[in-house]
Amino acid sequence: MRSVVNINAKQAEFLINQLTVLVVDDSQFMRNLVRGLLATIGVKKVHEAADGIAALEMIREIKPDIVMIDWEMPLLNGPELVRIVRSPGVFPTPDIPIIMMSGNVERSRVYEATRLGVNEFLCKPMSAKALLERLISILLKPRANIRMGQYYGPAPRQTVIKSKPLDSPSAV
Repeated sequence: MRSVVNINAKQAEFLINQLTVLVVDDSQFMRNLVRGLLATIGVKKVHEAADGIAALEMIREIKPDIVMIDWEMPLLNGPELVRIVRSPGVFPTPDIPIIMMSGNVERSRVYEATRLGVNEFLCKPMSAKALLERLISILLKPRANIRMGQYYGPAPRQTVIKSKPLDSPSAV
């Protein structure tokens, strides 16, 4: 899968149709719901794993374009799974884009997910629109993975500040 910056709606639709997504959640109901939302927005290849251990094997086997991981799971939870995947030299695909899903949307949880190296965060229950926005963000605004100390994951988003020249009459 290749990301392109300047694309139109047809090209975005084409990219989404080509995605292979792995949904990792211990709830069969939630996996079915996410699968349905992905189908609604045009993702045709969706795989599922009921726990983090099965997800590790599936990531190695099917090499999905994006992995959607639930935070709370038995055996190997979402944060533990992300730590393993984001281990260059240990895991074969540490750069895979990750969307963390959680019903707990406290700021501390979102911060922790970011600190772990996820690309995007979705709160449950999610809408097709919110899911599509996260996929488009990953496809159209890809961030290179970087290593900073113990962190390995997407580079922080850059905030663009537009300022006026200092000699401008309206610059303050």
